Amino acid sequence: MQYRTLGNTGVQVSTLALGAMNFGSIGRTTQDEATAIVDAALAGGINLIDTADRYSDGESERFVGQAISGRRDDIVLASKATMPMGEERNHRGGSRRWLTTALDDSLRRLDVDHIDLYQMHRWDPATSDEETLSALTDFQRAGKIRYFGSSTFPAYRIVQAQWAAREHHLTRYVTEQPGYSILQRGIETHVLPVTEEYRMGVLVWSPLASGWLSGAIRAGSEITTSRSQFMPDRFDTETPVNRAKLDAVEQLAKLADQAGLTLIQLALAFVTAHPAVTSAIIGPRTLDHLHSQLAAADTTLSPDLLDAIDAIVPPGTDLAPGEKHDTPPALLDPALRRR
Repeated sequence: MQYRTLGNTGVQVSTLALGAMNFGSIGRTTQDEATAIVDAALAGGINLIDTADRYSDGESERFVGQAISGRRDDIVLASKATMPMGEERNHRGGSRRWLTTALDDSLRRLDVDHIDLYQMHRWDPATSDEETLSALTDFQRAGKIRYFGSSTFPAYRIVQAQWAAREHHLTRYVTEQPGYSILQRGIETHVLPVTEEYRMGVLVWSPLASGWLSGAIRAGSEITTSRSQFMPDRFDTETPVNRAKLDAVEQLAKLADQAGLTLIQLALAFVTAHPAVTSAIIGPRTLDHLHSQLAAADTTLSPDLLDAIDAIVPPGTDLAPGEKHDTPPALLDPALRRR
């Protein structure tokens, strides 16, 4: 396992991080299975675990809390908030009112007295940066969190938040957590240059493109990834976007085979090869999934191999633009463009 400094914090984290989204009902994973995955991940050198209050309505945090009991100090623990927790309209977002409750709920579920990295799961357009950053700064000063970061923020919002922190003399976001894979390279255009400019740590999610780069989706084979059950449109190989992804996967699989690598090794080593990326978050549902992904921990791609990947999916290209989660609201809601 390799380790890198998380932004300018001085904290050393593994280049593969354990994502706990599949712990609980989402991944149909039991507590015993989650604990076994955590045990194996730590044995493999992973020291960063990432979860969120939203994952299985808090069940993921509870599973993580039990799994790390007795070894909290050896783990860089990350969680997230702002996504809806129930139907109540104020149980979401980036307001001080909600974040104060959300953080205390997360600490209780995790059974810890602090979270190392507390992240805003999505940008909340209804709440000012000053409001959110002020609350997070107070949480940090109270010792409930050590650092805080953003997740899936558009580049211009990352810049705005950095400006707001300086303008109002508040602590700034030290990390960003964007989606990034060989098939979705759009963040190379704007987000990664911005995070480099501000020396932010970058923890990328979905480096295997929701299973497209796991080897589970190949031409002529039945799709076996569990995500196809609750996001069927993203795995319908009859649509033009998914046909383009499938064509790229076939070319990448041949490239990996020629290099003596698995497709998983190729995909994970690709995202961690970018100098702006600190860690790739893997989200195994089983021990077998974890071991196949841990095999990529020390994989290094040659310049020629990286060039060959660029020829299949050009830098800065999103093969499925509609799957992005950082699109400005005005592009999604006509009323915001025409008011």
